[in-house]
This record gives sequence, C-alpha cells and structure tokens, in this order.
Amino acid sequence: MIEELLPRSVVVVEAYDVDGPDGSEEAALYPEEAAVVAQAVAKRRREFAAVRGCARRAMDKLGVPPQPVLPGERGAPQWPAGLIGSMTHCDGYCAAALVRAADLASLGIDAEPHQPLPDGVLSVVSLPAEAERLRRLAAERPDIHWDRLLFSAKESVYKAWFPLTGQWLEFTEADIDLAVEPGERPHGTLRAELLVPGPVLDGRRVRFFEGRWTVDKGIVATAVAVPHA
Repeated sequence: MIEELLPRSVVVVEAYDVDGPDGSEEAALYPEEAAVVAQAVAKRRREFAAVRGCARRAMDKLGVPPQPVLPGERGAPQWPAGLIGSMTHCDGYCAAALVRAADLASLGIDAEPHQPLPDGVLSVVSLPAEAERLRRLAAERPDIHWDRLLFSAKESVYKAWFPLTGQWLEFTEADIDLAVEPGERPHGTLRAELLVPGPVLDGRRVRFFEGRWTVDKGIVATAVAVPHA
C-alpha cells in the first residue's frame, strides 16, 4: 500500500495482523531494543517489534545487515549509516520504508485507521484554509475521512522534516493541500507549504514537501519523499 506512494528506489515492507499472542514479540528484538520497551504494555511491545521486523527485512533487501533500530531524539529512529527511512504502525498494520541516502534527502510515512478524528482534534491540527479545503473535499467525496487524512499527512511531513532540521514542527507550521486523482481506490497527492524556514539542501531553501496518499483496507496511508536539491 505505502510502496505505491514512494519512488521506486525506496524499499517498503508492510505487515498486517501484527497483534500476535503475548510473548512472541520479545524474540524478534535485539536486547537493546527490548530494554526500550521492557516496561511497556504487551500491545506496545508487539507493535515495536513488528515494525522493526519490517525495517530489518527492508535492510536485507538493500543489502545491509539487519541491526537494531533504536529511538533517538524525539523518538526518531536511528538508521544504519548510508540509509534513511521512516516507520509507522496503527492497529493491525505496520510498515517501514528505507532508501539509500544517496537517492533521497529524507522521507516520512504514516498510517492511520480510516476513521474520523476524535472531537476537537481537527481544530488543533488544521489551519483555517486547510479546514475550508477539507469541507469542499468532503462535499465531493464524503466516503473519505478527510480530517484523518490531513492528520496523517501532517505526521508524514513531520517525519520527513525532523531528520533534516532536528527541530520540532508544529501542526500549524505546514499548510497542506490535498488533491484526488481518478481511480477505483481513493488516492491522490499532497503538497505541504512550510510556513517556517525550511531545511537547506545543497544551498537551496526548501519551501514545499510533496507526497501521496491512499485509502485501502480501512487504513489511511500517506508518504512524503524529499529529493536532493
């Protein structure tokens, strides 16, 4: 699902039905990873292990020996030298996307249940212009939960932003425009205008992040790929 949202140079590994029986998750973790979630509830440990299993399979496809993926600053995953990537998980699904650093500057992926956001969340994460565009999109395609889609897009933008800047990005510091493309399954593009100074890549200030989205199997998925300048 997420693979189709990213350039071909990116390796994506997905897993469904990740909520296996208690105890199975520890075997899939390196000791230093297990220590990170030693005090977490079983569901959190399963998700933590499952998405890292996806990441290690992606490493293998890129010819990189599988190794631990530990959370760094603000929880961002620390990747092996020469790789960049992103991970996501929600109920029943997880995915990891990896690419060689020579092929992309950064990327971000996110998956969410295709359900409305809880009451009050949209007003916190959206700009007035975004909310107005969502109302128009909802009138045209009421089958899509546009509020959840916008939230997912903001998450993907942040995941692509942070490795390039090392700084927090507020929900209201990126103005995201969503567009629908024709097809049987809902899918389309996203374009995020950065409302704060963007990262500098090869001497050029980046003002926009671009990506894609889809809805399938009860899941909203978004992805952002940042090319080298």
